Amino acid sequence: MKNHLYILSRSFGIAIFIIGILSFSDIFTTPLYFEVPKGWPEPKYDFKRNPLTEEGFQLGRHLFYDPILSRDSTISCQSCHLQQTGFTHVDHQLSHGIEGKIGTRNSLALINLAWNKDFMWDGGVNNLEVQPINPITSPTEMDEKIENVVAKLQRSEKYRVLFSKAFGDDKVNSQRILKALAQFTVMLKSSNSKYDKVMRKEENFTQQEQRGYDLFKTNCASCHKEPLFRDDKFEKNGLAIDTTLNDIGRIKITGKTEDKMRFKIPTLRNIQFTFPYMHDGRFKTLTEVVKHYNSLGNDQSLPKELAKPMNLSDNDRVDLVAFLNTLTDKEFLFDKRFSYPKE
Repeated sequence: MKNHLYILSRSFGIAIFIIGILSFSDIFTTPLYFEVPKGWPEPKYDFKRNPLTEEGFQLGRHLFYDPILSRDSTISCQSCHLQQTGFTHVDHQLSHGIEGKIGTRNSLALINLAWNKDFMWDGGVNNLEVQPINPITSPTEMDEKIENVVAKLQRSEKYRVLFSKAFGDDKVNSQRILKALAQFTVMLKSSNSKYDKVMRKEENFTQQEQRGYDLFKTNCASCHKEPLFRDDKFEKNGLAIDTTLNDIGRIKITGKTEDKMRFKIPTLRNIQFTFPYMHDGRFKTLTEVVKHYNSLGNDQSLPKELAKPMNLSDNDRVDLVAFLNTLTDKEFLFDKRFSYPKE
């Protein structure tokens, strides 16, 4: 039996009679239901503050794919977050913005954000509804001002219609933009990979995948915790600093010396397709990533989970990658609900 979070936001007459707080415009929107897979923790996103509706989701979907959010209308959210690659980019190490500008970090995959407490590689944002402000206003990404985005959307007949459907009138403001984007991105839930089917006893691992899973539980699971394959912590991972980027991680946010070179522990779901890897995109393949961690050991500056040598053989590395590939959820990667919206 699966658990559900029922986000009651709008309904017809009987709900108005029972609850007594819905406005007339609310009755024309359609509630969405966020399903929590069996055995998963409760989400951290506060759905009560932003009740999900089909109309809000669709507005957010249009905004996500529209380059109108950028200063010169050339860059959209989707430019760095492609659905088929786990909602991240794969054609370059670092995020690209308007006028060919290049950022300083590899974009994170947008997967299972409802369970995230912090966002960005350094945790500089702690609310999904605020997160889009960063790329919209970043000089190396969209390089736009929120007030300009509001003005452009208000002038658009298409968006006046979409805002009316989602919010009951055609008023465009920053709060509504951010809530709509959050309604779309919070629904990007991936929970139907081969791994998930094995956990539900619908399928079985191959012998190689099972060996890889055993290796994963011994060497990787303390940071990439099941079932989300991530953690809220920020950790050092043994990477030498890129002397061109000079990215020193979370210390920029906290000012704490111990946070130097600590970065977010990202999800491994759909990792087969979310290359390149690490905060600066320095590794192109999972084999390179595994070799990096296999080369660590006896370094007291690393977290205790990485300080002990893994001692993986060549066959072990192949088996571990075979398991990681079972985290691919093709239903998610090709779900038309999350694709470019048809007009």
